[in-house]
Amino acid sequence: MAKADFTALNARLLAQAEEPDKARQFANPRNAAAGSLRQKDATVTASRPLRFLAHGWGAHSALPADTQLGVMQAIAAWGLPVSEMLLCVDTLEALLAHYRGIERARADMPFDIDGVVYKVDRLDWQQRLGFVAKAPRWAIAHKFPAERAQTTLEAIDIQVGRTGKLTPVGRLTPVTVGGVVVSNVTLHNADEIARLGVRPGDRVVVQRAGDVIPQVVENLDRDEVRAPYLFLAQCPICHSEAVREEGEVDYRCTGGLICPAQRFERLRHFVSRVALDIEGLGEKSIQEFLDLGWITEPADIFRLKRHRADLLGREGWKEKSVDNLFAAIEAKRSPDAARLLFGLGIRHVGAVTARDLLKRYTSLPGVRALAQEIIALRDAAPEGETQAKRDKAIADHIGVENVGAAVGHAIADFFHEPHNVEAWDDLLSEVSPPDYVVETTASAVTGKIVVFTGKLETMSRDEAKAQAERLGAKAAGSVSAKTDLVVAGPGAGSKLKQATALGIEVISEEAWAEIVKAAG
Repeated sequence: MAKADFTALNARLLAQAEEPDKARQFANPRNAAAGSLRQKDATVTASRPLRFLAHGWGAHSALPADTQLGVMQAIAAWGLPVSEMLLCVDTLEALLAHYRGIERARADMPFDIDGVVYKVDRLDWQQRLGFVAKAPRWAIAHKFPAERAQTTLEAIDIQVGRTGKLTPVGRLTPVTVGGVVVSNVTLHNADEIARLGVRPGDRVVVQRAGDVIPQVVENLDRDEVRAPYLFLAQCPICHSEAVREEGEVDYRCTGGLICPAQRFERLRHFVSRVALDIEGLGEKSIQEFLDLGWITEPADIFRLKRHRADLLGREGWKEKSVDNLFAAIEAKRSPDAARLLFGLGIRHVGAVTARDLLKRYTSLPGVRALAQEIIALRDAAPEGETQAKRDKAIADHIGVENVGAAVGHAIADFFHEPHNVEAWDDLLSEVSPPDYVVETTASAVTGKIVVFTGKLETMSRDEAKAQAERLGAKAAGSVSAKTDLVVAGPGAGSKLKQATALGIEVISEEAWAEIVKAAG
């Protein structure tokens, strides 16, 4: 989007707004162009002043030339717009001279750019050089230095994301950087704050990384004698404990079940297909019930029936859809314990880990008791004991293969937070999950170790592992000398190679289906 078109678009949006002080305004042409392309209504995109410059090509049957420049000249000859600054040079000096020329002309260009791309001209050399992942070895971007400005860091606020991550945001005295007024800047995490030594009141240097993302690059008052900024030990939203795991830079709120910042994501996960699988309770319905104040935590889902009369009067809810929703909820009053544990969204406790824990501890009260034992272990750890030794003690206490200290710390942190315990007790007053018992059927793979690899086309990976467990097999995540069978789908890579090298039997997904069918 050209600079002039961007200015005109913002003026038009302001003029069309019923409340001008609340009019939506784009921050810069790049955001305006991206937002225009993402519109669900194509007529809105069509109304926006978007332009196009060809810079390359995709699939082709034949190319009109054997060089980058030759193909681009052909594209221009076909009537497609191509940059007038496209140039082929044969020395490093000429390359850099062209870069500096564009840099000087940058401010007067009709659209924003943040650098120049150099490409090898000969297409056969491009082919020989190839790619690293998705990046070509035959092209490189040379960015322009980011424009900088000085301002004052007025405050540091902590934002809580949907997964509980605490992100510090700097509030700045508004300053213009690269033609955009910047008043907020991410400070990323506690370590970045410590590295910069920033505190409210400091004069700082700000730039827009890639001409887009504002960032603090220097603290001009670092040497001024003042107390350092102390990162919050509590969530600013729900006041639950904020913890940082060993080896991680981010603090996270432990009040997952009750934290307002996390409610939507937690509830969406709780009712999802891989957790409790409550049909009819999708994202739109969850958001609606949250906005109405009918649900704030998982237990409230099972009390929704008290709002039946009010729900019937709302748009999109008829008697049949309301009855179907409540029937789906009631059907989960005795849920699978592993699905319920997974649905709580405890960090590091995925679907497989939840099943592994319940195989060992049989019930949700058993998992809670384990958490209390881990809390006691941590509290009783001798002064000066290394983290590695403490983690080994916790993993040994859990006694479940492939479940280590990270899981132990996560469930201990969850139950150490009183708000979570209250929400847990409230939920278990509404549902009664039976003790977890894996019923197995004798089969050709009973007692064997099975590994699934590649893309499974008729079931998910979790469903395949559950099938293996029902057949008395153990589903492992990696291939070793102990592996008995590998089920390989399309795209199988290193695991399949390893299995072949070790002489392990490999079968297709269809052959696995026959084993399941034969077991009844």
